[in-house]
Amino acid sequence: MKQLTWRKHHKWFGLLCSFFIVMFCLSGIILNHRTTVSGMNVSRKWLPRSYRFQNWNHGLVRGSLQTSIDDKPSILLYGDAGIWLTDSHGSPPEDFNKGLPQGADFRNIRNIVQTNKGELFSAGLFGLYHYNRIKSHWELVRLPMKEERLTDLVVRNDTLIAVGRSYLYVCPAPHRSFRIVQIKAAKEYDGKVSLFRTIWLLHSGELFGSFGKLLMDIIALILIVLCLTGVFYWYLPKYIKKRQKRGKTNRISKDLLNKSLLWHDKLGRWTLFLTLLIGTTGWCLRPPIMIALLFTKTSPIPGTVLDSSNAWDDRLRLLRFDTRQNEWLLSTSEGFYTLSSLEAIPVKLSNTPPVSIMGINVLVPDTCGNWLVGSFTGLYVWNRRDNQIRDYYTGDAPPAEKGSPFGEHAIAGYSNDFPKQHYIFDYQTGANFIPMPHNFAVLPISLWKLCVEIHTGRIYTFLEPATLVFIFVAGLLTVWILITGYKIRKRKKVFR
Repeated sequence: MKQLTWRKHHKWFGLLCSFFIVMFCLSGIILNHRTTVSGMNVSRKWLPRSYRFQNWNHGLVRGSLQTSIDDKPSILLYGDAGIWLTDSHGSPPEDFNKGLPQGADFRNIRNIVQTNKGELFSAGLFGLYHYNRIKSHWELVRLPMKEERLTDLVVRNDTLIAVGRSYLYVCPAPHRSFRIVQIKAAKEYDGKVSLFRTIWLLHSGELFGSFGKLLMDIIALILIVLCLTGVFYWYLPKYIKKRQKRGKTNRISKDLLNKSLLWHDKLGRWTLFLTLLIGTTGWCLRPPIMIALLFTKTSPIPGTVLDSSNAWDDRLRLLRFDTRQNEWLLSTSEGFYTLSSLEAIPVKLSNTPPVSIMGINVLVPDTCGNWLVGSFTGLYVWNRRDNQIRDYYTGDAPPAEKGSPFGEHAIAGYSNDFPKQHYIFDYQTGANFIPMPHNFAVLPISLWKLCVEIHTGRIYTFLEPATLVFIFVAGLLTVWILITGYKIRKRKKVFR
């Protein structure tokens, strides 16, 4: 292409994308420091209306538990916004979060269980809590955690098991001392990891630990400076010419223009490789490239966080005991496995229900002894004894090939603790459940989760269906802006 064409591409695509690139960078920096911002919330009233809770949607209810509070039969509802108390008659829900940290990220409850002695435990993303019935509040339970998030909580006989993304934390009654259990590798384990996860961690810098995250934070800041200096370089000449027409001069504006051009040029050239790296890896993390990466395995890069001796590093999701088969049922990012005991070698199951790459949300037995398996792919009835799987809504067998991560029904939660009625909670439409209090609509969203919405482009609801390809297009344009900028690099001053 001609030099003039390169310049036009760099200028106009840069101006078009500058705002979005800055938002990518700011949100990405926050996403890299989740624990730091976990206590920060944003009211949903400031967000597009589609982000408000309505009819118990958006994961507001993940599950429920029948129990007794103050000697009264009660039902606890839990999900992305904490824990709420109601009863079998559907009385207006009451706040049951006393003792839990204030941050919405801390109140993302994965499960609540009750022991044989009536003790209540709840698992949030960042901690395990015990309900003190005397003081009527939740208390943090210290776990020997290895800096990982909790994904599930289960009780079997008198043993409590908190499930992390990499380890199990097991504690028999009286539930005072936990031990770490590292599940053994399955026979087919080859030490390889998902290429998608490799690119994901490379994009955030986490692949190389704290140093890598800091480096990517710096590159994000550099991209912000490139955007701002680029906008200055476009706008300031117009401003200066207007003043000159009026017979005015502005030495400061001229100096700012020259410095903007100098920094824009030098920073762009010196950091081109790293800015291209962050741009291309981010582009790969959304469809259609993402699909290919998900099903590609590669050896972990030596010396990185993926080079772990734990075969289940960041792969554990849900754990249940199948009383019908008398064995443990383990849901992982690699599929379903069974274990005769927590110390046994896991055995992979071949014919299993589809689960969205977004993760499993429901794994509960029904009244017939079958398992209900729900995720954003849909809800399936799994008869493990006869090895049959049927779609809950249609009765059809699941498709032979894996399809979209979002099915016709995006299942976010399930409850069978109300008399003569069970409820299935769709992520988008919710459920015909008890009336949701009006103030629930604007319950806070965590700053971290809001940044996820910004970083993935879903926050730009005015794009409507185009949000599905927003990252793909934005990633391509960002890479093209960097390449065209390198092709037209300048060194001259415009105003002297």
